[in-house]
Amino acid sequence: MNYEELMLRAITRAEKFKYTAKPNPVVGAIIIKNNEIISEGYHQIYGENHAEINAIQEAQKHQGKKFEKFSELTLICTLEPCSHIGKTGSCADFIVKKGFKKVIIGSIDPNPRVAGRGIEILENNNIEVEYGLFKDLVEKQNKFFFYKHKTGKPHITVKIASSFDGMSHINDERVFITSESSRNDVQKIRANHDAILTGGNTLRNDNPKMDARVDFAVNQAKKILLTSKPYNNKLDFFNNASVDVFGINDLNEIINSYQDSEICSILVEAGPSLVNAFLKEGIVDELIVYTSKKILGEKGVNWFDKDNAIENYGFKLESSYKIDTDLKEIFIKDE
Repeated sequence: MNYEELMLRAITRAEKFKYTAKPNPVVGAIIIKNNEIISEGYHQIYGENHAEINAIQEAQKHQGKKFEKFSELTLICTLEPCSHIGKTGSCADFIVKKGFKKVIIGSIDPNPRVAGRGIEILENNNIEVEYGLFKDLVEKQNKFFFYKHKTGKPHITVKIASSFDGMSHINDERVFITSESSRNDVQKIRANHDAILTGGNTLRNDNPKMDARVDFAVNQAKKILLTSKPYNNKLDFFNNASVDVFGINDLNEIINSYQDSEICSILVEAGPSLVNAFLKEGIVDELIVYTSKKILGEKGVNWFDKDNAIENYGFKLESSYKIDTDLKEIFIKDE
């Protein structure tokens, strides 16, 4: 297998751990000798070993059998090895210590604490480094992580469910607008985000859990509540959850407060008032709209004041497809 095939293998297999590695990026590492795979490693669980460490520990089981010294081996990793000591040690220093002579890297880490420093450590210790192989795929795979470190703020996604006539709900009534298939799809979106944000009205009216109810392992999102009114912390939203509560109205201040946190993505699930407030502030990066065939009529509460509100806020349609009888559309901010 050549380097291209091996890097694609590492990227593809790393994807398996996207829900348990977050808010860290998913990373894959493969160790080879003369194009033969000696070992593989992946960042599987947040707070535990990084991919390079797992691959090296696995390779050590074959030392003296498939190879004698690590200097005989090449390490292929999808993301630049970390250079700082956080929950785990510096991967770059460990690679140097083991005696590798060549490392192939997919993408430079956008985190300012790394951002080339890992490569510098390797090169300063006479390790041959190549980087940039399928870097676009690595960045796409970890889009929230790259966005956070490039912009300084979490990626903001707003999700709404709309009736065919553009309504959010009927006052004092709880109705399911979209199909069960669409609601199941929302669970995967929740699982993919680091935090979920809602408002006090949604909390009090609907008593939502807003957990990712999925059939696979997932690091449940932190929850964020925006309300200036009293609330009951015994509601389902607070059950076994880490919740940040804000009583201020400055959305930019709230989002910017996560600049130095590990949260890279926030999913907003709220009613029309809070959703429109986010859109008017211009801090939404992606808008996901599920539209059903149901008509709520005059009793319904409109999502937007105008039919073309989404386009007016500067979004363009990225994808559109059917889920059961519903239409799912994804809009992204038009740069």
